[in-house]
Amino acid sequence: MTTTISATPASGPMAGTTASDTSSCVTTSAAPTSSGPDRASTSERSRRWIRSIVRYGLPPALSFALAIGLWYCVSYLILNPTRRFLLPPPHEVLTNSLLDPDHVGPMLDALWVTAKVSVVGFVFAALIGVAVGVVMSRGSFFERAIYPWAVVLQVIPVLAIVPLIGLWFGYGMVARTIVCVIIAIFPIIANTHFGLISVDRGSHELFTLSKASTAQRLAKLEFPSALPSMMTGFRTASGLVVVGAIIGDMFFAKGEPGIGTLLDIYRARLQSDDLIAAIVLASLFGIVVFGIFSVLNAFVHRRR
Repeated sequence: MTTTISATPASGPMAGTTASDTSSCVTTSAAPTSSGPDRASTSERSRRWIRSIVRYGLPPALSFALAIGLWYCVSYLILNPTRRFLLPPPHEVLTNSLLDPDHVGPMLDALWVTAKVSVVGFVFAALIGVAVGVVMSRGSFFERAIYPWAVVLQVIPVLAIVPLIGLWFGYGMVARTIVCVIIAIFPIIANTHFGLISVDRGSHELFTLSKASTAQRLAKLEFPSALPSMMTGFRTASGLVVVGAIIGDMFFAKGEPGIGTLLDIYRARLQSDDLIAAIVLASLFGIVVFGIFSVLNAFVHRRR
């Protein structure tokens, strides 16, 4: 004998309540929790940040700690106490120079002078270098005529022509700017020329069919296409221009003293604490300038 049980809706006053409770239970149990995925994504982002910090921050931190340790070893284990002034330990440089307003104040003023020379020198190097690169890209005749002189500027020892620069242009800001331009201009010329001659030939043909003028072709095709290469040249020149400004400070001391002038004075007076502190400040300035152009270079490449 088979018994069949059929589900019939409940009757009476409890029917509506039972159905409502059941519906609310089903709805509540079926509702997803939104906090779980959010917590998981936040945790994943945190892990990525930690991995990035360990990957990119740990190696330079370890190398910096190793360099400081070697510095202490040389100061205390290799040098005699009577000769320790040649390389004072890091904490003495920090307390006696970098944290002393009477010592670090003149260094910051001199660094500001060097920064102004660097900016002016970079602007002139960029303008002249881009212009020369454009002229060289107009034809092989111009390239063969100009490129050897650009190479000469790159390989000639700047210190060998410093006396001539001083005789011709004096010993002030103009001479310092010229040294910056001489040192920094070659990467800009080379990378601008390379970027302009590497433009796609098919794009040139499209502009020819559109009867574009030389200025339109240069502004709308060649410069945008060559911009990544030009930014690489600017990034390289940004580091070189700081070196040129410091060299100019050392040899052209007329006018406001730059950080290079102070380096020469500290060297002559055997002020090792101030000498090392000035070197640290000049290096940090160069790193900041190079870092700015590295970020701009990465941004341009990413946009392409």
